[in-house]
Amino acid sequence: MILLGSTGSIGVNTLHLVKKFALHVEVLVAGKNIKLLNKQIEEFKPKYVCIADKADVKSVKHDNVFYGSEGILEVINRAKSDLVVNALVGFAGLAPSVETQKLGKRLALANKESLVVAGNLLDTSKIIPIDSEHFGLKYLLNGKKVESMTITASGGSFRDTPLEKLSSMSVAEALNHPNWKMGRKITIDSATMTNKIFELLEAKWLYDCEKLDALIETKSIIHAFVNFIDGSTTAHIANADMKLPISFALKGEVNEKILPHVDLLKVGNIEFKKIEESRYPIWEIREDVVKNPQLGVVLNAANEMSVASFLNGEINILDIAKINKRAYRHFGAIKPKNLDEIFEIDKEVRKFVKGDL
Repeated sequence: MILLGSTGSIGVNTLHLVKKFALHVEVLVAGKNIKLLNKQIEEFKPKYVCIADKADVKSVKHDNVFYGSEGILEVINRAKSDLVVNALVGFAGLAPSVETQKLGKRLALANKESLVVAGNLLDTSKIIPIDSEHFGLKYLLNGKKVESMTITASGGSFRDTPLEKLSSMSVAEALNHPNWKMGRKITIDSATMTNKIFELLEAKWLYDCEKLDALIETKSIIHAFVNFIDGSTTAHIANADMKLPISFALKGEVNEKILPHVDLLKVGNIEFKKIEESRYPIWEIREDVVKNPQLGVVLNAANEMSVASFLNGEINILDIAKINKRAYRHFGAIKPKNLDEIFEIDKEVRKFVKGDL
């Protein structure tokens, strides 16, 4: 197995299951957390390792260390393993996804940006989604005619914050997710609901469904609903733990206990809320994005820039949506046809947003 993003939360959970299932890891790809990477190298003994920066190579306790975006592509090509788990964060995960499919390897995808910016260039029939919502949808599909699909959102850090206080919320408060601990970028995307727009785009590409929506389920035990033509609806209920979708990605089918069942009596009431534009202003463009999925590259590039600016304390949380929507409308006519055009548009959007910050 080739694991991209081994020191992140998905990567750490994946390695936990590698041990459980007695699997072999041929490649570990990590970023800047060299201390954790060295522990992983000692335990899993990969053949190849790749990190973000050349300057850190000397600190890695391994003889075959590559670095940078080119290094990731190199180790994917060198490895004999046919399964790539792509848990990289952001636009950097796209080229490895494309390369994986070009080589005919299986792609277990936790890097949502690959589908958001280039879903039309990937063979989605051969992608194994590692995401609780998309795993839930896949679990529910049974060959019957589907009318629509709904995924759920936690509501993020500011789900219950008075609206008038949103603009003054700190970075630390934004990173305090009510239900779980995630990486910094995705926690902010959860707080703004941009993450949920991305997941609607992913669902569109993965399941070829036009009628998609999302709602807030505050306890995060229901991950997805499928609404069938006959009027019935099924829901996927499971404790919020990424080990479940990762297990299916690694094994194909799992017939053993991965998580404890949800104790519905302990859960008690389940609360649903509408995603309101007053709290999540990015939601204003949700329907347009789903109808124009080629604009995912614009929204993603703008969002990566604006979130970084927020995390640096340069803008407030509501400014993220303002900047993203401005870029989205400015580049609204683009229709990228290939990977080169996507990379070029990504650069142009970042340049545009930089002038806006």
